[in-house]
Amino acid sequence: MEQTNDNGALQAPLGSGFTAASTASEVIAGVSLAGKIAIVTGGYTGIGLETTKTLAAAGATVIVPARSLDKAQENLAGVTNVELAEMDLLNPDSIDAFATTFLASGRPLHLLIHNAGIMFVPLRRNTRGVESQLATNYLAPFQLTARLWEALKKANGARVVNVSSLGHQFAPFDFEDPNFEHRDYETLAAYGQSKTALNLFSLELDNRAKAFGVRAYAVHPGSIWGTELVREAPLELLQRFGFYDAQGNIVPEVIASLKTIPQGAATTIWCATSPSLNNIGGVYCEDVDIATLSLGQEMSAGVKPYAVDAASAKRLWRLTEELTGITFDTAG
Repeated sequence: MEQTNDNGALQAPLGSGFTAASTASEVIAGVSLAGKIAIVTGGYTGIGLETTKTLAAAGATVIVPARSLDKAQENLAGVTNVELAEMDLLNPDSIDAFATTFLASGRPLHLLIHNAGIMFVPLRRNTRGVESQLATNYLAPFQLTARLWEALKKANGARVVNVSSLGHQFAPFDFEDPNFEHRDYETLAAYGQSKTALNLFSLELDNRAKAFGVRAYAVHPGSIWGTELVREAPLELLQRFGFYDAQGNIVPEVIASLKTIPQGAATTIWCATSPSLNNIGGVYCEDVDIATLSLGQEMSAGVKPYAVDAASAKRLWRLTEELTGITFDTAG
C-alpha cells in the first residue's frame, strides 16, 4: 500500500537537483505540456504571472480567472496559449459560475494551481461573512477544487498545487473560532491559519484523490519582493519583517537577499510537472524539493507538524463542508 504523508511521514527531501536559486524556466527545461490544460488563479501578477508564462511556453493551455479582466489582459498581452475568464475568489457564486463554464467545455483539467492569495489585510469578510484571508486563501481553493473535480478526474493524471507559505507558522488552525468572532483580529494570525488550512487540505485531498489519479501538493514559494502581496501592509509590519528601517526607508540588503519572481515560481512549477513526484503527494515543498518537518518553537524552514496532522486534516475537511455548504465527496 502506498504510503501517505499523514503526520509528515514523507517530509524528506528527494534530492531534486535544484536549489533555492533555481528558476521556473530551469525547472521546466525539457518538459512538454502540449495538450495539457491548466488553471492558475492569480495568474496575471507576481509569481502567478511567471507561472502562467512558464506553463504556456511549455505548450499548456492556461486559463487565468481574474477579478480584473482589464488588468489581466494588460499583464498577459503577447503571451500565447492563455485564456481569460472572470472570477472573484471572495464571491462563492462567482467561483461556481467560473467552474460551471469550464465544465461545460468538456475539457479535462491536468493542472489546478491555487496561486492567488491575500496578506496583511484588515478585518474584512466575504459575501457569506467569512474572514477574508480564510475565505480567499483556503475556502476558495477548496470550493474551486470541489466544483472542478470531474474535470480533474477526466485528465487521468492531474495535479493540484496549493501555494502556501512559511507564514503557516504564524498560527495553527483555530477550530474553536476560525472566523474571529470571539477573539481579537490579528492579521498575521489570520494569514497563518489560512495557510495552515491549505496545507491540511493538500494532505487530505491527496489521500482522497490519488485513487482517481489526482495528486495534491502545498508549496512555500520563498520570501519574494516585487509581488502585490504587501500592497495593503502597514509600514510597521513591513518594518517588523526588516524590509524598511525605522525611518521608513527600504533596506536594500534585505531586499537583495530575497528570491526573485522567477525563483519564487520554481517550486510551483516543480510540483506541477516533475516526474519525481509521480508517486508522491500530500507533501509540503520549498526550494524545489520536499521540505523537512520544522520541529522547533521558532519559525524556521520546513513545515510545522500541526500543518500535516492527519486528524486535523480530516476534521478540517468536515468543517469546511459546513462552512461552504459543499459536500466534496471524491468517491461520489
